[in-house]
Amino acid sequence: MKYRDAAVAGKFYPSTPNELRRQMTLYLGHEPASGHRQYNQPKALIVPHAGYFYSGEVAAQAYQCLAPFRSVITHVVLLGPSHHVALQGAAVPDSDVFITPLGEVKIDKAGVEMLLQRQLVIQSERAHHWEHALEVQLPFLQHCLANFTVLPLVVGPSEPTKLKQILTLSSLGDQTLIVVSSDLSHYHPYQEAQRIDADTVERVSALSTDIHSHQACGCYAINGLLELARDQAWQIECLAQTNSGEVMAKRKHRAVKADEEVVGYASFVLY
Repeated sequence: MKYRDAAVAGKFYPSTPNELRRQMTLYLGHEPASGHRQYNQPKALIVPHAGYFYSGEVAAQAYQCLAPFRSVITHVVLLGPSHHVALQGAAVPDSDVFITPLGEVKIDKAGVEMLLQRQLVIQSERAHHWEHALEVQLPFLQHCLANFTVLPLVVGPSEPTKLKQILTLSSLGDQTLIVVSSDLSHYHPYQEAQRIDADTVERVSALSTDIHSHQACGCYAINGLLELARDQAWQIECLAQTNSGEVMAKRKHRAVKADEEVVGYASFVLY
């Protein structure tokens, strides 16, 4: 068995099981506000991947939707951008298991082999080794789902049609959830970031497949997911949106500084 140890525990989220469980309970302890989320099974989530201090509450708004389907969803296709390795297309790991402070997450090796055999992905342990975009989603999934395997893909520049093909082949009906990990704009002054992120949220909500990297770091996976959503006539809802400037202002009980450079976060559910 090959294990991929947690790379950002203690940095992006708590490194001890008790503190991590406490934080998950804090984030996920509220009832979903929107009625349909309580009854319609999510097909996919788009969630941010910054440190939990900044984006944990926004991500939790999407993960709350999974509560009624805790034992239904047993397979997660997890996609996120490559922050550390130059990559064209999508890469699967060579590992058998991902490790977090909450325990082991088994990788869907049959799904990995299927995609490799069809030459739709490459295998790169290096692309996964330090990647936080996927790792920070695992504790949420471990907390929200009873038992699941994960098919993890680190994604570089890719055509939406190819990503849609990967997602279509990797989905196993109602037992599958697709999770795309992505922040929004990066390090623009607050007011400029507000304009960029509002446009991005509008485009994602319209299932546009032309999201660019300056709008969302996970744009390639988002575009592939949205092309699939259009084909399947899925509905989409933006559940929460904020940015690092607003988070810091709230924590420090002050107004957001107009020239403060911020990172944007939003969460969506597709059903």
